[in-house]
Amino acid sequence: MPTDQLPPRRGWSFPAGASLATDPADGCTGVNFSVTSHHATAVTALLFGQGNGDTLATTPDHRIALHNLGHGHWAAFVPGLQAGQRYALCADGPRDPAHGHRFEPAQTLIDPWACGLLGPTDLLARPDAQPIPHSLVVNHAAERAAGAAIAPRPRIAADRVVIYEAHVKSLTRLHPGVPEAQRGTYAGLASPAMLAHLKALGITTVCLLPVHQRLTEHHLLEKGLTNHWGYNPLNVFTPDPRFAACTQGQAPCTPEQAAAIRAEFRQMVDALHRAGLEVVLDVVFNHTAESDHHGPTLSWRGLDNATWYALDEHGQPHNFSGCGNSLNLGHRTVTQWVMDSLSWWVQAYGVDGFRFDLATALGRQAEHHHAFSAGAALLTALHQDPVLATVRLIAEPWDLGPDGYRLGRFPPGWQEWNDRFRDTTRAFWLGHRCTPGDMARVLLASSDRFQHSGKRPSDSINFITAHDGYTLADLTAYTQRHNQANGEDNRDGHGHNLSANAGTEGPSTDATILSQRQRWQRALLATLLLSQGTPQLLAGDELGHSQRGNNNAYCQDNPTTWLDWAQADHALIDWVGTLAAVRQHYPALRWSQWFTGQPLLTRTGDQPCPLHDSRHNHCPPDCSWTHACTGPDVAWHSLDGTAMTPRHWDDPTLRSLVCTLAVSETGGPPTERLLLVLHADPASRTLPLPPGTWQARLDSSGLLASQGVYRTRIEVPGCTVLLLVQALQTTHPERPPAFPAPIHPETL
Repeated sequence: MPTDQLPPRRGWSFPAGASLATDPADGCTGVNFSVTSHHATAVTALLFGQGNGDTLATTPDHRIALHNLGHGHWAAFVPGLQAGQRYALCADGPRDPAHGHRFEPAQTLIDPWACGLLGPTDLLARPDAQPIPHSLVVNHAAERAAGAAIAPRPRIAADRVVIYEAHVKSLTRLHPGVPEAQRGTYAGLASPAMLAHLKALGITTVCLLPVHQRLTEHHLLEKGLTNHWGYNPLNVFTPDPRFAACTQGQAPCTPEQAAAIRAEFRQMVDALHRAGLEVVLDVVFNHTAESDHHGPTLSWRGLDNATWYALDEHGQPHNFSGCGNSLNLGHRTVTQWVMDSLSWWVQAYGVDGFRFDLATALGRQAEHHHAFSAGAALLTALHQDPVLATVRLIAEPWDLGPDGYRLGRFPPGWQEWNDRFRDTTRAFWLGHRCTPGDMARVLLASSDRFQHSGKRPSDSINFITAHDGYTLADLTAYTQRHNQANGEDNRDGHGHNLSANAGTEGPSTDATILSQRQRWQRALLATLLLSQGTPQLLAGDELGHSQRGNNNAYCQDNPTTWLDWAQADHALIDWVGTLAAVRQHYPALRWSQWFTGQPLLTRTGDQPCPLHDSRHNHCPPDCSWTHACTGPDVAWHSLDGTAMTPRHWDDPTLRSLVCTLAVSETGGPPTERLLLVLHADPASRTLPLPPGTWQARLDSSGLLASQGVYRTRIEVPGCTVLLLVQALQTTHPERPPAFPAPIHPETL
């Protein structure tokens, strides 16, 4: 112990972890160690020196016995210690697996609240594991001050958000416009080339696959593979060093290297903020890297297994995650840990929100047999915390436990991944069973799932593809998964993908097949960007990136997942940028309210026009009503121009859908009416148009004349999304234009 260090004293339970502190009794400064363990009989902090170069010291210089403060809290204040101190923990207690107790007093442990780790972690899951990395004392106040210096987060209206889901390394590892030393890193993501690409696409929000420090599972190590995606958390307070240019992707061995990684992450967030982009982190709080009871003891299990994990009556961990264990998120200690981690990333790193992996786990409560509740302690705490109440919260609204599918059941304020949109849109375009009614529901943000309890259309996160599954290119080129490289005999990954291949499995040189795949991709992207709700694009889909049919590439840290910028489809990139620009331009494509099929009522008192002909949706010429006569906000038609009937809505052989949209962003009368056509049938058809002049704004097939003008009918190419626009001009200040009656072929 340093000569200027005084003997340890009784410490304080708050804050958790290791923090710089001052004893109010005499003004003495040092470090307070606080650990929660409800079943331990002793808890010790181990203090380590610097070691020998890059080699961690394995024998502690000092052992500090923590005082039992009661209620499961253990603490000690050590005068004289400073930021940069290396430490570990160990805990003694009962070894009684049948009751969930797995204490190993000789096992050194990572502090769950550590804000820095020193030393390699790549091989920790092996039975002959390398030494446990040292936890690191950091100056919390200085870290928060550095976070406060980051450019303020962009304030993006909910209806204007366009999300881009990306993996830090895969995104830029092969990008020729990113400096070689920065490729695959936080610095590379913040490079001018990458920022320009994101802005050209119309992205507002970048959602990063896990950047918490993670562990590769033992079974992957045995196969020479790695956990590339990172959904196996080892520490939820520190940026993953794999993505740090400053250490060339290596784990830090000194406090200075750890500080450099933290600084690089902040510089990335700052650059994205300055470019007008939000940063959302994909976070994993449903399980830990300790896996099942055969897995390594690294932190939580050794400190208090029965508190940290959801256990069955035999002391075995529940596996609602599919990864070997499930955290006991209803316990106050675990809730505090999650809340502290989230607040830390907001305050110290400036992030703007979180996407919660397998988020049903957040609402499971042990006292209710681990059933989900939208009023669970953690979900309630997130909305009460002043730091977290304003950030973006996105749920993957399912897990693998009983009754785990909870789409639309998270509290107001939560956005949710809408897999109904994914599956319905794939089925509609790629030839699987789907009715027009199914497609219409997801086109309007799945109101059957979300229109309740204050939820908004933007709460539906719409996606066609995500990291977990096929890329867009593979969705239209493979009907079977091809995951042999994962070493599980092609048994892993989804078996039901609602995909198509246009006649040949995988790569093809046939021009007809390639053309069909391109038509599908452009139509799917158009459906994504033109639907109500919040669109989410998978990074690489705009390039035409393929993983050669691998739909579970979590362990492929190689060109399988690295985006192939050299082969990028620049026309497809331009198409995505155009779609995003059109979405932003027309409020009817991103309306913040639910469509009703009724006329918009904006006159005082919201009374309908007494002369309005509801049967034909128009008013007589002498109508003087102000704004209520522009017709319904949405009206549906079949491709022959007739109104939809129950038979039409429920017919799975009909592969087309037509709707008109007329709303106003400001609450006043609409200035344009949109005609949106989804025609998935391969044969072209003639569509009768409502009266008036219509201008073609988007055509996913590329076969129509650019910006063509149409008045009575339009030829709709097969497998096409069309968007036409009709200007609405009021000739009398108190008389809006009449909405056209439903069109019938015989009236042409």
